[in-house]
Amino acid sequence: MTIFVDMDEVLADTFGVHIDLYNKKYNANLTKEECAGKEVWQCVPEDCQPYIHSHTALKGFFRDLKVMPDSQEVLRELTRDNEVYIASAAMQFKNSLEEKADWLDEHFPFLEWPYRILCGHKFILKGDVLIDDRSFNLDTFEGRSLQYTSPHNINTNGFERVNNWEEIGKLLL
Repeated sequence: MTIFVDMDEVLADTFGVHIDLYNKKYNANLTKEECAGKEVWQCVPEDCQPYIHSHTALKGFFRDLKVMPDSQEVLRELTRDNEVYIASAAMQFKNSLEEKADWLDEHFPFLEWPYRILCGHKFILKGDVLIDDRSFNLDTFEGRSLQYTSPHNINTNGFERVNNWEEIGKLLL
């Protein structure tokens, strides 16, 4: 199989970092549970929303993300019998291309540069499986679409849902 895997909110916990940065700056206690069905910026006072939007421009934002549990092990296993590509929209934010490449070097060194598609739109992808958290990426994919659960998409329907990497392993290994 040819499998495409998104980075943000599938391999890397961007949602949690947005919350952590907000809580630290404003001495708040926002949780992922409070953001259920929404983006982080929608869960903070209006005057704080520009700060949330500015996170992706911060040097190191994409470099220091936490790895989703079990993703390294499951992806390593998937690469044994499949063509696995990381497909991430890395062109939208100034620092993200370099930082995402460095992050992958550190956390997924077995997925070398020829297996990384750091792009804009994902409608260009042609393969068997796309694992992504964003429904607009899954909408245009012609293969099997697996929506990785994130707080922002819990109310999205219409796609086969996976909640963690253990479930992905059970489906694809």
